[in-house]
Amino acid sequence: EDNDLEDIESLLEKIEDTNGLSQQTQSGIIADSRPLLYVEHRNLNPENELKRYFGARAVLGDQRPRQRQRQYVRSTWLTAPKNTWPRYSKTGIAMQLVDTRRGVQYFTFEHHREYQQVQFKFLDAVESMDPNNIVLLLQMNPYHVDSLLQLSDVCRMQEDQEMARDLIERALYSLECAFHPVFSLTSGTCRLDYRRPENRAFFLALFKHLMFLEKRGCPRTALEFCKLILSLDPENDPLCVLLLIDFLSLRAREYTFLTRMFQEWESHRNLSQLPNFAFSVPLAYFFLSQQEERSELELSQARERAARLIQLALIMFPSVLMPLLDHCSVQPDARVASHSFFGLNAQISQPPALNQLTSLYVGRTHSLWKDPAVMAWLETNVHEVLRMVDARDPLVEESEHKRKMRYQSAPRNIYRHVILSEMKEATAALPL
Repeated sequence: EDNDLEDIESLLEKIEDTNGLSQQTQSGIIADSRPLLYVEHRNLNPENELKRYFGARAVLGDQRPRQRQRQYVRSTWLTAPKNTWPRYSKTGIAMQLVDTRRGVQYFTFEHHREYQQVQFKFLDAVESMDPNNIVLLLQMNPYHVDSLLQLSDVCRMQEDQEMARDLIERALYSLECAFHPVFSLTSGTCRLDYRRPENRAFFLALFKHLMFLEKRGCPRTALEFCKLILSLDPENDPLCVLLLIDFLSLRAREYTFLTRMFQEWESHRNLSQLPNFAFSVPLAYFFLSQQEERSELELSQARERAARLIQLALIMFPSVLMPLLDHCSVQPDARVASHSFFGLNAQISQPPALNQLTSLYVGRTHSLWKDPAVMAWLETNVHEVLRMVDARDPLVEESEHKRKMRYQSAPRNIYRHVILSEMKEATAALPL
């Protein structure tokens, strides 16, 4: 019985995949080159990633036979419903198709009357500052999304990670059960507007779920969720996941995805003006240049690109170097330490908005730079940059001018991101 179910699911997945591909071949793109933000269903399930690392037996253990007794639950992509959860019944959330423009569909979540009343009770419970009131509300309405998100935060602060994660998964399940029949997680053409309050819970639940996945050691699955959030509103990127996607790509060793994103988006999104892309993309090229299975031409191209881009990054954002070395417990050599270009002045003179971006990047990704080979490569390029600075290269002055002009204040989505990601280094620099 179980095997039949699995066969049906794998068949459905194949149909899913071929649909995605055949549409693109009709539009004249080679079958392999899917859109950048194409999301694969199988990559949304952390069990698949864990099975790749540890083998199916270690992950599933003796789960198989026990599933016989479970009552039928609907199959969902974002999370798998658990036997321990309360029985699901309609919550009063629905999703509507608002508009279709140029092949892109715009959806929104809607709250029915009874759900709105629960929502008001929830706001009262938050005002009361007593988490027990939220627990009581959830006993009556086990799938109320905002209560689940809020209680998850409380559990996390009390170090109950398991419960915190479970509540987020329940919130995602509740939202997925309300999806519109034509809303697709994977096509990359479905949009949700963050400015509508009803839609925000979905963005937040996805973001928090992704953070748990990353902590659990499932960076590939987390990257897929990150692509999903970005595809819901790539233009405005309300939670600024662009500040995170490079880190997840590097952690999941998806170097080609990161370099492809940089090539495709740089012209219209100026990704190199974000410190995280400026430093992570050359790092990705460096890792590609270490892969022996590539041709000599590919390796030398990757080496050249890595060197060129890391030099540009160091000239544009000199304030990243010292904190990065500090986090990696590396002592800079005398020439670098005594040079004013990377010195304390680089940190003090930069605008506060840039300060946030650099401290966020260093706090989040420093572990990826600790590799001795990476450090040796970085050192060579730091000396090359100092040579350019001493030679009064016009690029240096130009970059300084850009820094002073461009980073006066951060847009709101960056503040949202900083608050959600809870990096001590960056939250300290938030404005009142």
